[in-house]
Amino acid sequence: MADQDRHPKVEPHLCVAGGAEALSFYRKAFGAKVVMTVPAQDGVRLLHATVELFGGQVLVHDEFPEAAGPGAVRAPTSTGGASVAINVNLPTAEDVDVAIARAAGAGAVVVMPPENTFWNARYGRVQDPFGHVWAFNAPLG
Repeated sequence: MADQDRHPKVEPHLCVAGGAEALSFYRKAFGAKVVMTVPAQDGVRLLHATVELFGGQVLVHDEFPEAAGPGAVRAPTSTGGASVAINVNLPTAEDVDVAIARAAGAGAVVVMPPENTFWNARYGRVQDPFGHVWAFNAPLG
């Protein structure tokens, strides 16, 4: 791939039920910038989106149950929950509180309020309306 060097070494690819709504939420909750979108052939769902947030990048797409089979990716809302948390490392402890408050204000559920941890970090988690869990972490002083 000629443009491979511009892509991060690891990129989460989030499957959601409601791609357009997810992009709107990520903009509001995380200040995300949508770099590109590709609609599905049905004109309703999202085949692919590239989103920049927190200095990184994630890919987002709608769930396609009609394409289910070995290795199929499903939205957490279809499977009963997320199997992974997306960890966001922030510069300061205050940034953790701000990020969680902003996400909650946009409709995320705080599943672990920010707290000072035994590993000397400020840490907390939210679950977005699409079932994905976002963990926020920053060093203490």
